[in-house]
Amino acid sequence: MADIAFLWHMHQPDYRHPDSGEFMLPWVFLHSIKDYTDMAAHLERHPGVRCTVNFVPVLLEQIEDYADQFSTGQWRDPLLRIASHPESEALSAVDRDWLLDMAFRCHAPTMLEPFAPYRRLRDVYNCLRLHDGSSLNYLSGHYLSDLATWYLLAWCGESLRRESPVIAEMMAKGDNFSQSDRLQLIAELGAAVAGLIPRYRALSDRGQVELSCTPNTHPLAPLMLDFNCAREAWPECPLPAAPNYPGGRSRVENHLQMAIASHTRRFGQAPAGLWPAEGALSTPFLKQIGEAGFAWTASSHSVLKHSAGIQAKTSTAWQAPEEIPGDLTLFFRNEKLSDLIGFEYAKWHGRDASQHFLNELNTLDHEDHDNLIPIFLDGENAWEYYPFNAWFFFSDLYDALENHPRLQTVTLAEAARKQHGRRQRLHKLTAGSWVFGTLSTWVGNPEKNRAWEMLCDVKLSADRALDSGRLSEAECTEVLRRLSNCESSDWFWWLGDYNSPESVASFDRLFRENLKALYQLLKLPPPASLDQPISKGSGGEPEGGGTMRRAN
Repeated sequence: MADIAFLWHMHQPDYRHPDSGEFMLPWVFLHSIKDYTDMAAHLERHPGVRCTVNFVPVLLEQIEDYADQFSTGQWRDPLLRIASHPESEALSAVDRDWLLDMAFRCHAPTMLEPFAPYRRLRDVYNCLRLHDGSSLNYLSGHYLSDLATWYLLAWCGESLRRESPVIAEMMAKGDNFSQSDRLQLIAELGAAVAGLIPRYRALSDRGQVELSCTPNTHPLAPLMLDFNCAREAWPECPLPAAPNYPGGRSRVENHLQMAIASHTRRFGQAPAGLWPAEGALSTPFLKQIGEAGFAWTASSHSVLKHSAGIQAKTSTAWQAPEEIPGDLTLFFRNEKLSDLIGFEYAKWHGRDASQHFLNELNTLDHEDHDNLIPIFLDGENAWEYYPFNAWFFFSDLYDALENHPRLQTVTLAEAARKQHGRRQRLHKLTAGSWVFGTLSTWVGNPEKNRAWEMLCDVKLSADRALDSGRLSEAECTEVLRRLSNCESSDWFWWLGDYNSPESVASFDRLFRENLKALYQLLKLPPPASLDQPISKGSGGEPEGGGTMRRAN
């Protein structure tokens, strides 16, 4: 009998402008109506499937922000403001340009090409764009309202399309959407967003799902504790000029405590487990995880191989090194199976992919009885590459797992209890992440290192201001909140020479806006260097694949 331990990681960074609170990118909302709704629906339809779902606190905070927008009608997301506007002809130039820039950002083969009215909108735009830029001024309010509506419809999850008469009727109507149509759609999507956190809490309360957490804003904790840890798996790694991140230990402790408080407030109990941002672990970070009272944490097989040798297996839980406080259990993901779901099966028919995956699971079960098969990946970014948002893949896979005589699904807390007496001792941990087993995605590149240096500079300024006594208690609280957003791993992920210039520019700008806002909170003039992009911009894909996809 094999235990299958799925962990679905839900994460988006804070997309809100630090001054206005307006969402500069709509990915939290769009993933909410597409992926978080569908992943909950799959589990609700298959009560015999158990798994772990990991939520990052800063994502939950933004979901609640959207729920508040729907409740009050005070829109902080341009997409919702545009879609609800009573007169599309009267849209501001800023909103008009924003919509035309954003409204075709999706995986076209699965989210645009299947819908003839949406294709026509794209074809009209492309035709005009071939002429001089002023040609786009001929696009009418009718065009813009239909475009905003279709962008929302394209991002609706399959469960919403199947369960909502409003969405089904609008997709059938196809075009010429009135304001009444759009407001009905917005109300339907608002109800879906408001119901997300209660749905996952209900799945947890009935024992089907374990909810785990990540440090507050998804920081790359090993690097915050020691830049030199990047050289444990990559000895030649170029490091930032700063010797270390100032006060890293206290900042990581703050992120851990904020995560525990967030989880307890929203889900009614403290989390047993912690998925570290990017699956990135180091020995000093493990010590802090143990001190915080977590029962389990996890990373990937490549980290295990660097730590315990190429023969080390993921088919058992591991006991943390002796110097780690508490009784911390470590899990390491099966990279082959996780990446089949994340990167390969989108190209397959859902039933074929499900059957192939079950064959792989059965092979592992026959090779090693009573083993553990840990499958960890993003619960949001892969599904747009699947037809029907992976609906048929999950339906077939979860159906089969519910009825399989030798395979059973478990949460990671259950796996930790069942594996407790069988754990192997991990004698040392080599710092690394779930991408290549190194930290190279977040440090080592000149642009990434420059971003760390800029963050170190503002942290030193914050430390001086916080110690000076010249800030009020409320100002100190806001400084620490803004600092947490600046420490997110996502800013460093996007910098470099392998991401699209469009995405790099968006994240580069938002990172610098957060740094500027922090200087202003400290009552200091932001350095002039923050007005210049960090990245020179380039395109392409990272070599060697990876373990996750980002929102855009």
